[in-house]
Amino acid sequence: MARPRSTEEIAEAVASAARDGLAVRPRGSGHSFTGVATTSGVAVDLAAWSGVVAVDGELVTVRAGTPLHRLNAELAALGLALPNLGDIDRQTVAGAISTGTHGTGARFGGLATGVHALELVTADGSVLRCAEDERPELFAAARVGLGALGVISTVTLRCVPAFVVRAHEYPARLDAVLAEFGDLTEREDHVEFHWFVHSDRVLVKRNERLPQGTPARPMHPLRRFYEYEVMENAAFGLVCRLGRAVPRLVPRLNRMCGALLSERAYSDASYRVFTTPRRVRFVESEYALPRERLHDVLAELRSAVRVLPHPVIVPVEVRVAAADDIWLSTAYRRETAYVAVHQFLGMPYREYFDAFEAIAAAHGGRPHWGKLHGMDAAGLRERYPRFEDFRRVRAELDPAGVFRNDYLDRVLGPAG
Repeated sequence: MARPRSTEEIAEAVASAARDGLAVRPRGSGHSFTGVATTSGVAVDLAAWSGVVAVDGELVTVRAGTPLHRLNAELAALGLALPNLGDIDRQTVAGAISTGTHGTGARFGGLATGVHALELVTADGSVLRCAEDERPELFAAARVGLGALGVISTVTLRCVPAFVVRAHEYPARLDAVLAEFGDLTEREDHVEFHWFVHSDRVLVKRNERLPQGTPARPMHPLRRFYEYEVMENAAFGLVCRLGRAVPRLVPRLNRMCGALLSERAYSDASYRVFTTPRRVRFVESEYALPRERLHDVLAELRSAVRVLPHPVIVPVEVRVAAADDIWLSTAYRRETAYVAVHQFLGMPYREYFDAFEAIAAAHGGRPHWGKLHGMDAAGLRERYPRFEDFRRVRAELDPAGVFRNDYLDRVLGPAG
């Protein structure tokens, strides 16, 4: 384990491992469900390489190991914010962009689309900088690079002035939401919903970006504690543990959770609305789909859930994102809908995830790089027009396969 505190120490760790014939993998927060960060060689833990290092207007350079929750707080102190976020903020900056982390919003891309430049330590210990106008091919590859091209040292992000978001969350019926989902995603800034699969109940989340200077009207601290800590974490965790202990109760418990949903509305700083605490442990698979295929996928998933040998306690999450130009982004060159399936930790999930993956793959789905899936390089090559270009850049930067591991061998093919 290497725990560097500077770019020079990252470079020395990589070069030393390469001289000793050892593989190298960068480590983030351990948020990924896949083996993307595993190694029997040298793990480069970037936890000590954290914090903002430079600010130039709305361009902010940050060390790669900075957790998103710390970055959000530091940006807020500067009067800035990230344009969009997912609903979890425990990932490191480098891990989040490297695996394609995203939020929701038809006009907004994943976190990697906000990268202005990045610095990369390559297999021989060299430090390369890339941006749209500096090594553009490397930039197109490295923003979602899976740690296959090197260890990211710093990331320069395009931020925006801090802003307030109005949140409106309410229960609804699945068919009604799907009927208006296209209009909702065009009309609202950020829309997602969570479907309780043994019922037709969903929780809809609509977030509106408010004009600069709009005062926040946050949820009362006691109400926030009740909603997020008591209900969404403690109570839901208890329900999940009960379902794991007595599986026959799961469909009834799932329907009960959907029926007990309540409406809430408030406004707050963007990062406090986009992200919420997630303390209930689960496993997850997620596929990015052409947006026009969403209804078909959910209809087929609805049918598949009815015949599963094991019931499902955790809701399905549905989000959207804009197309982008990053070679291995799940939204590369297409308007995208994301469907994520989950199961509570310790409960059977394989049949469920396999059924979902077969449905999503048949509709042109691309698996999230940091979540469970069974696809390999042969299947992924068909889904990414620039897949071989990425492999070419990888071979040029890492001909000896210093950054390889079993997961990368499966999803990208052998290194070198």
